[in-house]
Amino acid sequence: MITDLLVRAIMQSDIVTVTPDSPIRRAVALLVESRLPAAPVLSDDGALIGILTQKDCFRPALHASYYQEWKGTVADHMTRGAITVKAGDDLMRAGEIFLKLPHRVLPVVEDDTLVGLLDRARVLSLLVRRG
Repeated sequence: MITDLLVRAIMQSDIVTVTPDSPIRRAVALLVESRLPAAPVLSDDGALIGILTQKDCFRPALHASYYQEWKGTVADHMTRGAITVKAGDDLMRAGEIFLKLPHRVLPVVEDDTLVGLLDRARVLSLLVRRG
């Protein structure tokens, strides 16, 4: 049953993170190279303060393509205050969050510490296989 599966069972724990002061060009390259849909943005003390998604990267990438110049930092383009899901939540709860919000990926936390990312496609895949 899908309610028996927890987020921690399917989350991706091998992720990359960035800081708000990271140059946007470097952060975009990191996302592309890692083939991840997003990178959590962490403060200097490791607190989750936002997320940088592939969509967030389009404006600076288009600007750089047109003007041949990369401008700004992650802080200029990130989404602040990311919606999270807990590692111990069941997949139905995660599915309900994805249903309500347009997000493709959610940071996963455990005891207020970032532990991974949950991709909407993985949840949908499990719902289809178990439904």
